[in-house]
Amino acid sequence: MKVTFLGAAQTVTGSCYYFECEGKKFLIDCGMFQGGHAEDELNFEVFPFNPSEIDFMILSHAHIDHSGRIPKLYKDGFRGIIYTTDATVDLCSIMLPDSAHIQESDVEWKNKKRKREGREELKPLYTIDDAYACLDLFSGVKYEEVIEIDSNLRFVLKDAGHMLGSAIVELYITENEKEYKLVFSGDLGNRNVPILKDPSTIDGCDYLFIESTYGDRLHEDVENKSKRLIRIICDTISNGGKVIIPSFAVGRTQEILYEIAKVLTTGSDEAKLIQSVEIFVDSPLATSASGVYKKHIDYFDEEAAEFIKKGIYPLEPKNLKFVRTADESKMLNDYEGSCIIISSSGMCEAGRIKHHLKHNLWKKNNTILFVGYQAPNTLGRKLLDGQKKVKIFGEEIEVKAKIEYIEAYSGHADKNGLIKWIDSMKNKPQQVFIVHGEKESQVEFAQELKRNFDFDVHIPARGEFYVIGPEQIVTKDRLFSESPSFVNLSILAQIEDIEDDLNRLKEHIKSASVSPERLNAINSNLEELRYLISLALNDY
Repeated sequence: MKVTFLGAAQTVTGSCYYFECEGKKFLIDCGMFQGGHAEDELNFEVFPFNPSEIDFMILSHAHIDHSGRIPKLYKDGFRGIIYTTDATVDLCSIMLPDSAHIQESDVEWKNKKRKREGREELKPLYTIDDAYACLDLFSGVKYEEVIEIDSNLRFVLKDAGHMLGSAIVELYITENEKEYKLVFSGDLGNRNVPILKDPSTIDGCDYLFIESTYGDRLHEDVENKSKRLIRIICDTISNGGKVIIPSFAVGRTQEILYEIAKVLTTGSDEAKLIQSVEIFVDSPLATSASGVYKKHIDYFDEEAAEFIKKGIYPLEPKNLKFVRTADESKMLNDYEGSCIIISSSGMCEAGRIKHHLKHNLWKKNNTILFVGYQAPNTLGRKLLDGQKKVKIFGEEIEVKAKIEYIEAYSGHADKNGLIKWIDSMKNKPQQVFIVHGEKESQVEFAQELKRNFDFDVHIPARGEFYVIGPEQIVTKDRLFSESPSFVNLSILAQIEDIEDDLNRLKEHIKSASVSPERLNAINSNLEELRYLISLALNDY
C-alpha cells in the first residue's frame, strides 16, 4: 500500500492523506490550510490525483482544517462516499456552507478592488452550491461499527474526545493474504474535558499515524483552568471592561459556555457577578452548532448528562444571547458597560471577531482571552506574541487590552497525554508517523517516542509518500516537490500587503489627503520590508 502525505505534514493544518491499496484509492480527511496568505495559496493548488478516481473518504471530524476542502474535491469531480460519524455529518452540514460563504465573501471583497484596477477577477475556492452538493455524499457511521469496503479493506471509528463526533480511525488492510492494522489518531483530545467523553483506548496496531500539535509541551495548570477562566472574567467585569473570547464556533465555544453555566448553578459571589452581565455568542455558526449539540446529547460525558437529567441544559447560561444578524453584531460595537463576547473565528483571521477586536483592542480595561491554538502568521498568534500594533481591515490598531491565554482549554492532548494514550496499547506499533504538528514540535516528540518506546519514527513532509505492507518494511519517495517554506511564503504575502499600502499611498498623495499618522505607518512598513529583504538575502 502507498500512502501520500498531502497536508498536516510538518505543519498543523490541511490534513489530507491519500491511499492506493489493492485497487482502491481513498482519502482520510481533506482539510483546508489555515494561517494566513501563504497557507491560503496552498488551498488553490490542483490535487495531485484525479478526484473522480477516489473511491471513498474517511473523515475524522468536522473542523475545517480536516474537512474544509471537501467542496473543492467535489467541484473537481469526486463522487465517492464520505464515511464519518453521525454528529460530524450534522456539523459539516452547517460548517461547510459557512466556509463557502467566507470564500465567496472574501473573493467578492477582493474583486471590488481588482475591478477598479482593471485586473482579472478572482474565483472562490468553492461556492455555497458546491458545499451543499457535497453533503449528499456523506454517510453516518456509529462508533465501533465495522464498515467493510471489500474483503481486503475495512475500518472502525472510535471516539477521539476532541470535539463532538471526532474519531480515531482503525484501518484493517489485507495484502498477500496477510492482514495488518493502521491507526490514525485524528486530533486526539484531552481527558476530563467538559462535555466530551475521554478518548478511546486502542488495543494496538502495526502502523500508527499520530498528531503532534502539542507534542513538545505540557498544558499548564489543567486542574485550575476553570478557576482561571472565571477569575479572568470576574476581574475584567469588576474593572468595567469587556471580555472578548475568540473561539472556534464548534467545540470550544460550547466548552466555555458549559464552564460558565456550571459556575452559575453554585450561587457564589462569582456567579452573581457573571450573572449581572450579558453573554453574547456572536457567531451564526456557533448558534447553529448549539442545535447540533442538543441533537446529540448521547455523545456527552457523565457530568453533562447529569445536568440534563436535572432539567438543566448546560450549554446555555440564563444570561446568554445568541447574536444572529450582522446588524445585531454591529450594535455590540456601541454596547455600554461590561459584557462577555464569544465570537469566531478562533484564530482571528475571519468573521465577526475581527470587528470586535478592532473596537476593543485599544481599550485598556478590556481583556482578549484566547482559549485555543493560534497558528503561525495569524492575527491571534501576533497578539499572543505581544505585538503592540496590529492591522485590522487596513487600519493600525494599538494593543492596550490585556491579552490572556488559557492553553489548557486546547482540544488537543499534550505530550504526556499522547504518550499515555500510546502506552495504553497492549500491542505497540513499531512504525510511527508523526503528523499534524509544527516541525520543532514533531522533532522533540519523535525523540520522546524513541526514548520511551524505541519506535521507528518518521516525520513525513508534504508531498512525500511511503510504501508499507504486512512485513513493516517502509520505503520513502516524493510524489511532488515541496512548495517554498511557509516562512518564505509569509514574507511574500507581507510584501504584497506593503505593495497594497504603497498603491494606496500614491492615490492619497495624488489627492493630497494623506495624514502624518498614515505616513508614519507606511514608513514603519517600509522599515519592515527592508528587514524582510535583508533576512531573505541572508538566507540565500
